[in-house]
Amino acid sequence: MITILRPALAAALAFCLAGPVHAAVEALDPRPEISFQADADPGTIVVKTAERKLYLVTGPGKAMVYDIAVGKPSEQWFGKSWVSRKRRAPTWVPTPSMRERNPRLPQSIGPGPKNPLGERAINLGWGAYRIHGTNNPRSIGSAASAGCFRMRNADVKDLFERVHVGAEVRVLR
Repeated sequence: MITILRPALAAALAFCLAGPVHAAVEALDPRPEISFQADADPGTIVVKTAERKLYLVTGPGKAMVYDIAVGKPSEQWFGKSWVSRKRRAPTWVPTPSMRERNPRLPQSIGPGPKNPLGERAINLGWGAYRIHGTNNPRSIGSAASAGCFRMRNADVKDLFERVHVGAEVRVLR
């Protein structure tokens, strides 16, 4: 009996494992790569704030590019960080400095259309900065945030599936 079940179990397991993985890869394939020169390993995220672009390095001389919103001039930061956490359907909690500027902010906003983080959040380092979606897609291409990098929800969902916790993030002018 065990010898009969073993091939069936192996086939079922292979089908379960291959199906969703293959579907996820197919869903990610359409984004084109561009020519991009950076001394960075594949998987590195490079943000160019002046361009309002985020680049995901995919190989030597290649990257995928996403339009973003960056921090207001007084809130921008530059340097290196890393992806410390990835969250689906995140809850937004205002930082103490946001609350200081606007005490009427809610304690938090859970997942849904009013959430400023949109559908995904990619936390950076140990601080409060993130790459995230948005509930205001018209802000993409502007300097509008409190230092985070906003993306269209479809774009952040794509990036979310492509990057791993620990990936290097470089923020340039």
